[in-house]
Amino acid sequence: MRAWGERIRRADPRWQDLGLTLLVQVATTIPFVVPRDPQDSPATWTAYLLMTLGNVPLVWRRQAPVAAIFGMVAAGSLYTLALDGPGQPLPYAPLVGVYTMALLCPARVRVAMGVTLTGLILASVALNTGTAKELLFALFVFAAAYALGRLQYTRQAYTVAVEARAAELERANRIEAEQAAARERARIAREMHDILSHAVSIMIVQAEAGPVAVRRAPERAEAAFDAIAETGRDAMAQLRTMLGVLRTDRAQEVAPRSPQPGIAELPLLLERVRGSGPQVSYERTGAVRVLPAALEATVHRVVQEALTNAVKHSGASNVSVRLEYGPGALTVTVTDDGQGPGTGSGTGSGTGPGAVPGSGAGGPSGGHGLIGIRERAAAHGGTAEFGPGPGGLGFSVRVVLVTSPLEVGR
Repeated sequence: MRAWGERIRRADPRWQDLGLTLLVQVATTIPFVVPRDPQDSPATWTAYLLMTLGNVPLVWRRQAPVAAIFGMVAAGSLYTLALDGPGQPLPYAPLVGVYTMALLCPARVRVAMGVTLTGLILASVALNTGTAKELLFALFVFAAAYALGRLQYTRQAYTVAVEARAAELERANRIEAEQAAARERARIAREMHDILSHAVSIMIVQAEAGPVAVRRAPERAEAAFDAIAETGRDAMAQLRTMLGVLRTDRAQEVAPRSPQPGIAELPLLLERVRGSGPQVSYERTGAVRVLPAALEATVHRVVQEALTNAVKHSGASNVSVRLEYGPGALTVTVTDDGQGPGTGSGTGSGTGPGAVPGSGAGGPSGGHGLIGIRERAAAHGGTAEFGPGPGGLGFSVRVVLVTSPLEVGR
């Protein structure tokens, strides 16, 4: 039965109305075929055809509900006054018409039809029995039909609102998923840029110095080649860790996930950079403490990118790395004595507009490195500043990262 009901609800409205008309026709035919008292009004074909004519407007009840009601009332009045055929226990067709009018018509039409139908009911009762019982019964059944129509309207409006809300939530979830995927792609791109640019820069410097060292100091050449191999292995290990989680061809295997490098791994990073030529100093001040893993990974990537720029672009011979632990923030400062910023230099923050510096640590075109540093700082509610070093010499990267969530946005 439930399946049949679902099929009827999904059927074309025109077929629904035609089926309803046939159902009403069957109901109104019963008084014509059941045994009758000889003193009752005769069941003639003329009366039956006129009664059928009063049911036909139900076919157009959705397209023209008011016109359908007036057609039913006109046929019913003619049936009662002219032919006086077999009586009906209920005015089936007009009741369906009132229900449809209450469901589909605007308020002003409903009010006008209510006044009109009330007058017609009073006139019909006066011409029939004229009793209060018949009047109350007629008013009750038509009021019930109207109430059912309004209840159906409310239910349909609620269903439409719920479906619209569900569709809106689905769209919002889809947009959020797409944005999350975009953020994840951007994060992976930044990580790959940091890993590859640092490793390749160190390897290039070591490879260029290798031939010279082979002729002048073979032991230094061996150390340079060892540094190249170590840098390559470290880059491959980090890439394998980062990209392993993206594999979907063998879901039953869990890709190895080692922790992201943090502040504890900075000495090893600095040692590799020292092997490529520049002297690197490292200092930590303030209340040194353990920070969240995500924040420590950001510190590592910021220092890595700043050192990569110093080696790759500025030709620095000395680089200093300083971590200052404050009560609510960690300040990371990387300064070199290289070429310094070019004509496109400037200072920008992680939360505001501004161009990325040009040459020096930023490279002649600004590159993605300093943009990545700024975005990492902004992700932790901090700022990133780039510009000349002390005395206008070299290049300085200064990043302030919020260490307490309560400080974000202040």
